[in-house]
Amino acid sequence: MLQQLEEGFWQENRASSIDGVIDTVSAIIEDVKKNGDKAIIAYTEKFDKVKLKKLAVSREEIEAAYEKVDPELVEELENAAYNIQRFHEMQLPKDLWLAEVEPGITLGVKSTPLERVGCYIPGGRASYPSTALMCVIPARVAGVEEVICCTPAPVNPVTLVALDIAGVDEIYAIGGVQAIAGMALGTETIEPVQKIVGPGNVFVTAAKTLLRGKVEIDFPAGPSEAGILADDSCDPAFVASDLVAQAEHDPHSAVILITDSKKVAEKVSKEIDKQVKDAPRKEIIEQALKNSGYILADSMDLAIEMMNEVAPEHLCIQTRDVMDTLSKVRNAGSIFVGPYTPIAAGDYASGTNHVLPTACGARLYSGLNVAHFRKTSTVQMLTREGLDTIAPTIKKISTAEGLHAHCNSVKIRTKQE
Repeated sequence: MLQQLEEGFWQENRASSIDGVIDTVSAIIEDVKKNGDKAIIAYTEKFDKVKLKKLAVSREEIEAAYEKVDPELVEELENAAYNIQRFHEMQLPKDLWLAEVEPGITLGVKSTPLERVGCYIPGGRASYPSTALMCVIPARVAGVEEVICCTPAPVNPVTLVALDIAGVDEIYAIGGVQAIAGMALGTETIEPVQKIVGPGNVFVTAAKTLLRGKVEIDFPAGPSEAGILADDSCDPAFVASDLVAQAEHDPHSAVILITDSKKVAEKVSKEIDKQVKDAPRKEIIEQALKNSGYILADSMDLAIEMMNEVAPEHLCIQTRDVMDTLSKVRNAGSIFVGPYTPIAAGDYASGTNHVLPTACGARLYSGLNVAHFRKTSTVQMLTREGLDTIAPTIKKISTAEGLHAHCNSVKIRTKQE
């Protein structure tokens, strides 16, 4: 049964907090900083119950992984990789654009890829080869020279195959805080990276947050979430299937339905009960549903405003006029429009990215994309005529600020008083 929620429930209960793990995470980071590989090996044995002899996964281990994976699955991973690459290539900016905005004044932007980035691929309850594709391929498309990955030991063969298909350069069989610290700070084995991307639990999120400054990060990305906007035109079974699908990720996942119809909420709730009854991950789903529910709105416009406050990681639109609803959405990680667009399409095969901000983070952040792996420099190129045009502005404002050398740098070129 899907419980009815009060407006504001999501914001109060899903807000990301790392306060409870700060001391633990800080201690691990400091240990890795001082002791490098030795500390990482010790924490891997403590938390993952795996005694590592080395951190890096060898080429031989990757080749052996292919022998353990169904060839048809390898083929479908390659198909997914193609779709992900195709979509992200559409996002690729020009390396340089210049435009003459007025005679003698040319402005533009130079876009440059980062040189070395790290991707974190979670392990634990399930393997995530799809996340391997989602993290590595955009970096490759962006032109990053070196892409490395950390994923907890023992590494699932399917994940190794996916990372190889994606084109990763280095793989390390380590997870958790120690992996983030190793990529950010460097060790005897791991060269530090400029940026770390990828989802993780609260410990991973805390490590990324604490190490920001030493290394750039994408955004906080925790347990999966889904929000659905639905009116009486929806198919309740379709709506329920997306809610159940996201709930099966993790006991800490959460889903929310916002609708202007009590009957829709009741029908969806019954469908959820039916679909969960024999689900293989029933226990996880039922736990996640305790964090979840539905909200009744007086109108669809009000429902949309409520969903903008929720800012879900995934947003499904199953309304009568989907394009009108879409036009009013401001905050969502990834949007799935219409009854035949399940969230699973974006999770695996459409080509859009499933590494997305959670815990209301879509109010502030964009989902993982090519831009995360590039930086921009503005470019300006002036002729004497162009400088003459803006010289009065520069001189007047710089003098007002008391920066007389700035003013002189213009005067000396224009020979003007």
